[in-house]
Amino acid sequence: MNFSHNENQIALYSETNELLAEITFPYLDSKTVDVNHTFVDSSLRGQGIAGKLMEELVKDLNERGLKAVPSCSYAAGWFEKHPEYKDLVK
Repeated sequence: MNFSHNENQIALYSETNELLAEITFPYLDSKTVDVNHTFVDSSLRGQGIAGKLMEELVKDLNERGLKAVPSCSYAAGWFEKHPEYKDLVK
């Protein structure tokens, strides 16, 4: 799966450039992002795509030295289920 990484978004696009899945995380300050939105197209739901987006996010946060405030309910629940990443949550 080839995710597109931007400064405040990780996304998956179709071959026709249609958005299929995304996670957005705008900055709250220079070292903290707000994980405020996850989306997976209905055609891909139930395939673990949102979890893969979160895995990409934690890699990105680690590489960039950032912390996360998960205001999105999916992201908050994911971090609760993955205590190994609690050091990334502010």
